[in-house]
Amino acid sequence: MLIVDDEPLARRGIRLHLEQQPGFEIVGECGNGLEAVAAIQDRAPDLVFLDVQMPEMDGFQVIEAVGIEQMPAVVFVTAYDAYAIRAFDVHAVDYLLKPFDRERFLQALDHARSQLLGVPRNLGAQLRALLHEHLGGRKHLERLVIRSGGRIFFLEVATVDWIEAADNYAELHVGKQSHLVRHTLASLEARLDPEHFVRIRHSTIVNVRKVKELRPSSSGEYDVVLQSGAVLESSRRYRKKLTAILED
Repeated sequence: MLIVDDEPLARRGIRLHLEQQPGFEIVGECGNGLEAVAAIQDRAPDLVFLDVQMPEMDGFQVIEAVGIEQMPAVVFVTAYDAYAIRAFDVHAVDYLLKPFDRERFLQALDHARSQLLGVPRNLGAQLRALLHEHLGGRKHLERLVIRSGGRIFFLEVATVDWIEAADNYAELHVGKQSHLVRHTLASLEARLDPEHFVRIRHSTIVNVRKVKELRPSSSGEYDVVLQSGAVLESSRRYRKKLTAILED
């Protein structure tokens, strides 16, 4: 499991509680959201103790960056008031309210243990509902966490020219650069603004704001010419989405 909290004392407290419990292995600790995203992707923990309130990138943004489908079970660590705690209860995702005692910690751990042992619970739907509630109804992805050359940084999705599938990854093309992210094309399409990002074939999504020209091709479809000079092929299956660009 992974411990994520920007307060060293809070991380130490969780670690001490866990070290007294058999059957749990701590794979790491993180002091901020960027480190957490990288650790979740690299180490694939079964459970994350995740602080809600952290500077720059909070716990909800960690979930958004990792992606609902890839997110392990979560025990939130929070200083939220009773109203927010009721929201956690409704979505059946456990929490620890700071400061917490050993008894409350063990309750949360037992709750998590039941998830890990396979008690049927739709964790993905719960996290999705909770994330939607926290973001106040914000519908579309605005930025992604990118790991490249030992760096971890944010990429504004508006700067992306086009996206192509790469097995269980997606490759983002931004000018002459490209970045791999651990998201499927389908999961990204579900989170991107459909007015700006359109799938033009099974393996390709294009940012319509980056389209310079549509050229009829010999196949009867279109070649999509981007401002960067890239030329992408469209397919008949997605013709309706592509021709909608012409109607704007």
